[in-house]
Amino acid sequence: MEREMETHVVLLSSPGLGHLTPVLELAKRLTTLSNSKVTIFVVPSLSAAESLVIQSFMSLNLCRVILLPPPDISHLVHADAAVVTRIVVIMREIKPAFSSAVSALSVPPTLFIVDLFGYESMDIADQFKIPKFVYIPSHAWFLALTLYLPVLDEVVKGEYVDEKDALFIPGCRPLQLEDVVDPMLCRSDQQYLEYLNMGIKIPMADGILLNTWEELEPATLAALRDNKLWGGISKAPIYPVGPTVTTPNRPIDSNKSEMFHWLDKQPSESVLYISFGSGGILTKEQMRELALGLKLSQQRFIWVVRRPVVGKSCHGSFFTVGNDCNDERLPSYLPEGFLDWSNNMGLIISDWAPQVEILRHQSVGGFLSHCGWNSTLESITHGVPLIAWPLYAEQRMNVTLLVEELKIALRSKTLPSKEIVGREEIKLMVKRLMVDAEGLAMRARVKQLKLSGEKAWNHNGSSFKALAQLMR
Repeated sequence: MEREMETHVVLLSSPGLGHLTPVLELAKRLTTLSNSKVTIFVVPSLSAAESLVIQSFMSLNLCRVILLPPPDISHLVHADAAVVTRIVVIMREIKPAFSSAVSALSVPPTLFIVDLFGYESMDIADQFKIPKFVYIPSHAWFLALTLYLPVLDEVVKGEYVDEKDALFIPGCRPLQLEDVVDPMLCRSDQQYLEYLNMGIKIPMADGILLNTWEELEPATLAALRDNKLWGGISKAPIYPVGPTVTTPNRPIDSNKSEMFHWLDKQPSESVLYISFGSGGILTKEQMRELALGLKLSQQRFIWVVRRPVVGKSCHGSFFTVGNDCNDERLPSYLPEGFLDWSNNMGLIISDWAPQVEILRHQSVGGFLSHCGWNSTLESITHGVPLIAWPLYAEQRMNVTLLVEELKIALRSKTLPSKEIVGREEIKLMVKRLMVDAEGLAMRARVKQLKLSGEKAWNHNGSSFKALAQLMR
């Protein structure tokens, strides 16, 4: 009798914690729920925090992790090229090395899953005559925009931001012009052409995985599965397998224990956690206003501070997060006397902090966040409402979803990616979330979403079933 071939899933992750983390967490799900052999190929960046995450994951011995040497792309892109452009070019240049490494595996792959930026490597699966999937570590509305972009590219003649009306997406919430993703801000920029190519190529997959769940976005997911609306654009089945969020792999680092000792002494849900993700940084002027707004609010806080941005790049630490954890220049970035005042009311952390461990602490009651989708899901799955501070990528879309549809976040009247948010507005937002009845109502709603996400991964939950269906 012929022996049944072992299921061997190959995952490809692009650089950056925002892409690496959901791929690693998906691998955990695959190994624990489907009992499959899993090999993860990672293209690392220069980020110390990213290296720590990879080492921590490898120590679990759940599956094999293979690091692909990052290619030199200095001759292919300008030094100031957008993050999207840089990542796509890196993943394009890594393709030959990835193909060779897959061919050298002792157990042939039976299933390919590439993340959003690795879409050009899907055709390697065709060489092995195996199914190929794309993992979009974001929500269904973002996927809908990505898939519909080739149509918008034909219909809209000028710049999207110059249109008079919101952009139509079949069966979904229209996209307001101020919410367009960064690659759509300028159609002559290379990142737009790369994003457009994603929208053309991703529907060629045998299926698309999403880091969301049925109960979070029922209407949008229903629309994407409506053949009358989407059959001519994408026939690829949609598998919502979220929330896949960071789960701590090891005890809290001893040098962070002072922070947790401090948290243990604070009243329940009284601390505002402030972080702008793996890439986000502020100008010195904005850091000053945020500090003074916190002081005016008189609320407890933990703030992850990075050296201020020079120029216009608000995602300048995307490839280097964790490299400045011992920055001794912190006091010079903040208003005079702020550190003395904050000794009793808050903590300043340099560059990077164990975010999930902080969010799950009972003393944390709010999260001032850039609202990248990973951070958003980490906040939801720990029952913490948000103050939204979008900076780049698809974060403005995320914020609209959180504020208008899910109603678990506040946002400023001033768009942080365009103007300085003043101290008075910051003070009011912090007090609304942490003290007022409005914040209490949001906290109750987000706790319901937390339960919904947990149920999605129960044995009969929607995400559990979706992953099982995919593996079949």
